[in-house]
This record gives sequence, structure tokens and C-alpha cells, in this order.
Amino acid sequence: MQVGIVGLPNVGKSTLFNALTNAGALAANYPFATIEPNVGVVSVPDERLAQINKFIATEKIVPALLRVVDIAGLVRGASSGEGLGNKFLAHIREVDAILHVVRCFQDGEVLHVEHGVDPQRDIDISDAELMLADLETLEKSLDKHRRLARTGGKEAGMVLGLMEACAESLRRGKPLRSLLAGYKPEERKAISSWGMLTAKKVLYVANVDESDPHGRGPLAEVVRRRAADEGGAMTPVCAKLEAELAELTDQDRQAMLKDLGLPEPALDAVARQAYRLLGLQSFFTAGPKEIRAWTIAQGTTAPQAAGVIHSDFEKGFIRAEVYNIADLQVLKSEAAIRAAGKMRSEGKNYVLQEGDIVHFLFNV
Repeated sequence: MQVGIVGLPNVGKSTLFNALTNAGALAANYPFATIEPNVGVVSVPDERLAQINKFIATEKIVPALLRVVDIAGLVRGASSGEGLGNKFLAHIREVDAILHVVRCFQDGEVLHVEHGVDPQRDIDISDAELMLADLETLEKSLDKHRRLARTGGKEAGMVLGLMEACAESLRRGKPLRSLLAGYKPEERKAISSWGMLTAKKVLYVANVDESDPHGRGPLAEVVRRRAADEGGAMTPVCAKLEAELAELTDQDRQAMLKDLGLPEPALDAVARQAYRLLGLQSFFTAGPKEIRAWTIAQGTTAPQAAGVIHSDFEKGFIRAEVYNIADLQVLKSEAAIRAAGKMRSEGKNYVLQEGDIVHFLFNV
């Protein structure tokens, strides 16, 4: 699964991408510096890996990973082909969730395509273009589904009803993500299969000035209120500052963070929130070779989780031995956990919980 970095040109998307991935994507002071999407892999910071390592010696530690895509800037009129128009929309259709970067800093040397910094206007432009593209897609399909509904039975009628409700929401200027909470799982699944841009989950990233790294200024507050109104989340990030932090040694980075009064790089919070936005969670395996965080979707069963490690683990699954970090911290070792009866034996129907530490037993 992957998350796409989206926003108007020159709001700091590529600078944020570079800081997240250290990938060196072109970050320039002109529109469409990013034409083809850049793809990077981001480690998801997780202090639990170090907590496990306190009690289990290992050769290496491997965090969970997240794919991030830096997509070309969106401009007014993109839905009708302006700027990179259709190419932009095709790229965003391929991602699973959106990091919407909104410019919340003033800098006369960095051009703004709309000639002035206004977070509310910028979000409205992006949303309007995505809604227009979604509406066009739906309206092209409605006639076909009206014909199918006349002869196709209950399911075809359900799909038509959903399409008409979605089209009406878009005509009223409401992104489809605002509708999804009110639908049943099968209805949400149907909508997600249409590739609707505004049905994707969004995390707003307010790109703030170096003088406001906590995002307490009025521009960032506009984005915070917008996210709250949508029932979503917002994270303040100074992309320029984060890019500088990413280039420092660990020692220098910690010293700089302390001077700024920041507990951690803002990008750590972005990576974790993006991970949750995608509906992902981690389980751990721990041994002398490695301690690793494995990525699974929420609701994954034990055999399915075993298959993430290797397909043979799923095919020959016998059971999972499961314990948690809290017990490890109290009892200090796996042997003590087993002796205390805290090592659980779970079967094929067990749904893994966030942070489970697991040994899989299998036979093929």
C-alpha cells in the first residue's frame, strides 16, 4: 500500500518527500518540478523495537516500511486538462491515501501559483478539482448503471443508488470521504472499487515556517480547523527544517531538536499517522538474527500474518505463539514468559492485535 503526497505547486511537496525518504527528488522554485512521480520507502519509527531489544539480543533491527509517492502539483483547472491535468489525476488514483501538503509559510522568494498564501483557498482548489474529476467519472457511468438496474436485480440497484448519492454529494461540493462513515462495509467496498479520488483518506500536512515549527500560527490553524471539520487529522511540519534535520548525524539531530523544543522530528509523526491512515498495524518477530516489525492490515488473521513472512508459513500454519511487550518488560525474557504461562497458543481464527510478538509454527 502507498500514500501519495499531493498539493498545489511550490507548497513543499518534494522537499517533504526528500526529507521523508532521503531520495533526492528535484525540489525547485517553479511549477511542475515533479512531472513523473517519485517513489520512496519510509521507515515507520517505532520505539517498541528498542524496548524488545532491551531483553532480546539480536544482530539487526528492521522497522516497518511505507511506500510514499511524490505526485506533480495540482493547479486550478486540472480536471479539464490544465497543467499536468489528467496525468496528475491518474497518478493520484493509484495511491491508497493522501498526504495533502498545504503551504502555511510566507516567503517572497518562493513563487505561489495563486499569487499569495491562503491555505483555505488552496485546499478548496484541490478539493474542487478532485470532485470535478470524480463527478465526470460518475456521470459517464450513470446511464449504463441505470440500464443495468432495470434488469440486474437488487445488487445493481444498490450500486446505482450509491452512484446517485455520490454524484449528488459532489454536486453539493462534498468530497466522498465525508459520506463513507455512514455506509455499510459492502457499500464502502463498492465505492472504493470505482477509484474515486475524493473517497481516499487524507492527512493534512501544514508546511509551516521555521519560526513556527509547532504549527501554532494563524495559517496552520486554518488547516487544523479544516481537518477537524472533516473528522480528519493535521500535522504541522516545517519541510525545510525537516530536510536539514534529515542530513544531520543522530547526535546533532537530537541537539537541534532540543534547541527547537521538539520531542522528535515532525516526520516521525507523519510516517506513523500515514501508516494508521492506511489501516495498517505492526506485529513483531524477535530472535537472535533480527527483531522485525511486519506490516499487516487491521483484522488480519494469524495464518494471513504468517504468509506476510513467507507463503509456506501460511500454507503449513499450525499455530502461533503470542505474547506482548508489557509481559516482556515485567518478566525480562521469553523463557520467563513461557514459564509464567503468559505465552498464548493461538489458532487459525486468531486476529492479530497491534504490537503482538509472535512465533509461527508450521509444517510443509
